[in-house]
Amino acid sequence: MKVYNRMEYAELTPEQYRHEKYRLQVELLKLQEWVIKNKKRVAIVFEGRDAAGKGSTIKRFIQYLIPKNATVFELGVPNRKQQRNWLGTFEKQLPKEGQMVFFDRSWYSRALIQPTMGYCTKGQYKYFIRKVNAWEEKQLKSGLILIKFYLSVSKPNQLFRFKLRKSSKLKYWKLSDNDLVTLQRWQLFTRYKKQMFEKTSSKKSPWIVIKSDNKMIARLNAMRYVLSHINYENKSILREQKWTQDKKSHNLELFGVHFDNLTREQYDLLSEIKSNE
Repeated sequence: MKVYNRMEYAELTPEQYRHEKYRLQVELLKLQEWVIKNKKRVAIVFEGRDAAGKGSTIKRFIQYLIPKNATVFELGVPNRKQQRNWLGTFEKQLPKEGQMVFFDRSWYSRALIQPTMGYCTKGQYKYFIRKVNAWEEKQLKSGLILIKFYLSVSKPNQLFRFKLRKSSKLKYWKLSDNDLVTLQRWQLFTRYKKQMFEKTSSKKSPWIVIKSDNKMIARLNAMRYVLSHINYENKSILREQKWTQDKKSHNLELFGVHFDNLTREQYDLLSEIKSNE
């Protein structure tokens, strides 16, 4: 397991965030062109608790990629056949030559949310833990480039995001009864998470943990890790940059409302809410 959090992003303003996101998205397109040209296969897994920012991070990854060569897979509620042939179900979704596939939750649901919620048996869970490393090693030997992200959100921040969803006229549907149950089972999920890291993180296929209490920073960190991990053609040097904040008043747009002449304290508070949009 590796923790990847670039500290230079801690002081980003929304304007600086947009500039850095654009810079990294240009590099992601270069990466994709290399994948297509060289018939590479890239799978990027996003795991984490509900409201950790998996979907919104994937959205920024694929925003400007060539659609036919970049797909997102989310299983949803598995049927009986998929439950019985768990790894086989996901093996069918792995990228073909020239493709990138982003998994919004993955085969690792069997190590996290399924045992937490009782959606699989203890036998299914134990079988998965025993078999998954060998299965992944087989995929890596076949040429698959695999990156496994775990987006880590704190309990207060998860609850805050649930409240934002509940009060939003556009995102209320994202909050389900099951989300609230997982919040109650926080410690149980944590236990399964620790076991997953211990049993399924290897040198060839490590878990990359990214703090996601600030979604904007998490997105940039995830993009930057992928770009630094894969040696594609025409790569620009990802120099470290010191982001500084000025002492002037600040402006920010949130939920369609423009706020002018904010103090630093007001700006920081609204930015925290904005990062969860």
